[in-house]
Amino acid sequence: MNLPATAGLLVSLAALFAWLNHRYVKLPGAIGMMLIALALSVGVLALGKLGIHYEYVAHRALSTVDFDQTVMTSMLGFLLFAGALHVDWADLASERWPVAFLAVVGVVISTLLVGFGLHYALGALDQPIPLIWCLVFGALISPTDPIAVLAIIRSVHAPASLEAKVAGESLFNDGVGIVVFIELLALAGGERIDSVSSVAIFFAREALGGAAFGAMVGYGVYRLLRSVDNYEVEVLLTVALVMGGFAAASALHVSAPIAIVVAGLIIGNAGRRFAMSDRTRERIDTFWELIDSILNAVLFVLIGLELLVLPLDRSHIVPALVAIPVVLVARFVSVGVPAWLPGLHRAFDRQAVTVLTWGGLRGGISVALALSLPAGDYRQTIIAMTYACVLFSIVVQGLTLGRVMRAGERRRTPTS
Repeated sequence: MNLPATAGLLVSLAALFAWLNHRYVKLPGAIGMMLIALALSVGVLALGKLGIHYEYVAHRALSTVDFDQTVMTSMLGFLLFAGALHVDWADLASERWPVAFLAVVGVVISTLLVGFGLHYALGALDQPIPLIWCLVFGALISPTDPIAVLAIIRSVHAPASLEAKVAGESLFNDGVGIVVFIELLALAGGERIDSVSSVAIFFAREALGGAAFGAMVGYGVYRLLRSVDNYEVEVLLTVALVMGGFAAASALHVSAPIAIVVAGLIIGNAGRRFAMSDRTRERIDTFWELIDSILNAVLFVLIGLELLVLPLDRSHIVPALVAIPVVLVARFVSVGVPAWLPGLHRAFDRQAVTVLTWGGLRGGISVALALSLPAGDYRQTIIAMTYACVLFSIVVQGLTLGRVMRAGERRRTPTS
């Protein structure tokens, strides 16, 4: 099956699963579609055990999809821009220091805690993985996925300040996590890091360079939007910003995700207020909401169907089960540290720490990074651990996040 046919199949399945979920399952859209896709995958695998080998047909279809490239180069820019487009930068600016801590320091803390915790836990269970590969796993699993988080957090009506923290962190920390992942993967592959300063320079070039490039192209497109009043042209300009900006940032070796987020914030705030008519604003909002919905649907269906092609076996069960609590504990510590720091502790009350911990969902980005790992002794184990953490976070944490938030609100509300 060629790529256009596979894309057609995935979109058709996403549409069918969306209908089934809306008509019968009635779960939050992304979660419901992924669960239906998972049920289909499990059913196909079960039929294979009975001698009815439909999994080969599914495997042949899905093998034409390079998951990590599809997510990281084809879908990520559109999804980040659509998410950033509706983030109010006044709310984000009011939470700038908590967001900066979570998106940068929090990712580093979580990476270290996951890496060391997993290394010692698996060593105690006689299934050791070298520390450097545990740290690689920590880097790819620590960033929260904006694709997963934003869809859930907006559906549970979080307070504005808490939503700004969650949205800001999830939009920026994937770019930071990717940079940390690249550096640790180079170390795991035997490359020598010259000095701490070289790592700092690499990080500054990627993260700060991405932000500066995003501000430049975002402002440039904002000026173009101000010069016309034609929604067809203006929609096309935003599409060009995402596709061209992502490709240009990658070519310049700066963080394309961070660039697109910054550009999206500019267009979604200054652009919406000063460069668009009411008609254009409505059309652009509708267009990007549709893009966001369609790509989210396809991505979550693809995550569910990937079970058919992932290289999993029984030896991966223990590492996968151990990884889930280790990642959760690391997340709790990394978002709890600011509660003890002067200047930040007021922004991190008990409810904020609880919601940030339980709402720290992982998704397609983590799976894509895991699948991008080179062939080696620990690749399949890391993929299994990643997939287990992603499924747990989306299904268990995602479905119960609203309940956790309501319980926190009840504890804060005094009884009469």
